[in-house]
Amino acid sequence: MATFPIHTIASAPEAAKPALEASFKNNGRIPGLHGAMAAAPPLLEAYAFAHQQFMATSLSAEEKTVVWQTINVESNGHYCVPAHTGIAKMMKVDDAITEALRNETPLPTAKLEALRTFTLASIRDLGFVSDADTQAFLDAGFTETNILEIILGAAQKLMSNYTNHFAKTPVDQVFQKFAWEKNDAVAAE
Repeated sequence: MATFPIHTIASAPEAAKPALEASFKNNGRIPGLHGAMAAAPPLLEAYAFAHQQFMATSLSAEEKTVVWQTINVESNGHYCVPAHTGIAKMMKVDDAITEALRNETPLPTAKLEALRTFTLASIRDLGFVSDADTQAFLDAGFTETNILEIILGAAQKLMSNYTNHFAKTPVDQVFQKFAWEKNDAVAAE
């Protein structure tokens, strides 16, 4: 079985140190995900850039949270679901949205539910979403630009969730109070 180190600035490859230093500066700590990614500096840099770019999209804080958490929950993200629960709180996203995403229950608005449904279709169908499902998404008030923004969010989440699955990244202490496990009834479907 492979074991993946969770690097610190001191233990990381030289090429990863600037990104870890920036992470420490931005977070006041080095998230375990970043420490795990540091073994492959281009991955860490690509992830940080993808995150920065996703944050710059036209999606609201609530909509970004729906994209992230929909993918995290679908991916059974033991690390990312708690982390994005805390991030949603920092972004002042309504707890009702976060809980509905974590528990796979209906979201408070039809528009957010349309976003979750389309995001799920996009990742499950590997981008081959039906014309009818795409039109339903657009009819809910979204745009073609939003479709491309979801692709960016999915790329970011693929990097983080897959890294965490392989590295078995421990949930950061700051997010442990948001620990999460996939609902057994939903997981069995």
